[in-house]
Amino acid sequence: MASDEQMIKIVGDQFCVPYTMQLVVKRKVESFSNVHYDVFDTTGNSLLQVDGGVWNSKKKRVIKDPAGLSVITLRKKALSWKKQWQIYQGESSEKNNFLCSVQRSNALQMKNNLDVYLASSYMEDGPDFHVTGSFTSMSFKVWKGNSVIAEVMHNFTWGSCMGKESFKLKVYPEVDYAFILALTVIMHETDK
Repeated sequence: MASDEQMIKIVGDQFCVPYTMQLVVKRKVESFSNVHYDVFDTTGNSLLQVDGGVWNSKKKRVIKDPAGLSVITLRKKALSWKKQWQIYQGESSEKNNFLCSVQRSNALQMKNNLDVYLASSYMEDGPDFHVTGSFTSMSFKVWKGNSVIAEVMHNFTWGSCMGKESFKLKVYPEVDYAFILALTVIMHETDK
């Protein structure tokens, strides 16, 4: 669990709440060029949406709030051994809006594990966060040091075979749920 010592704010404090959040993420492949994610709380309120192409050359995903305003952009780095993604504030790709980098822990790994490096300490002292996945499913945990700060459970259904999937996110208190959603999208993309 996340400790109460400090808020884990990557995207913004509006995405950090003082209680454990249960979220549902629904992923739908709309066409060969578009994948859409919707994020809901347990009462069905829409919190965030993610759009982006499956086969487009830019490999870009934009996370938006319910009003359609861009919150963060995920960009896959071209020709990267470790399938590196970079996260920026808004729809920018400017250096001053760079939040963090996410990449596979090992280029030749069987199990999907990711390392997250914040912009403030980029590649200095090892990863700031670590994501550990499972061999058999898209379920994973997000770690900060020795503490689990979020868990993602994949619900496999027959709809998963037809481009419709859902994930349950459990985000611990004071942890940025927009950041956890970004890691969920990246984990899914690097696993394909």
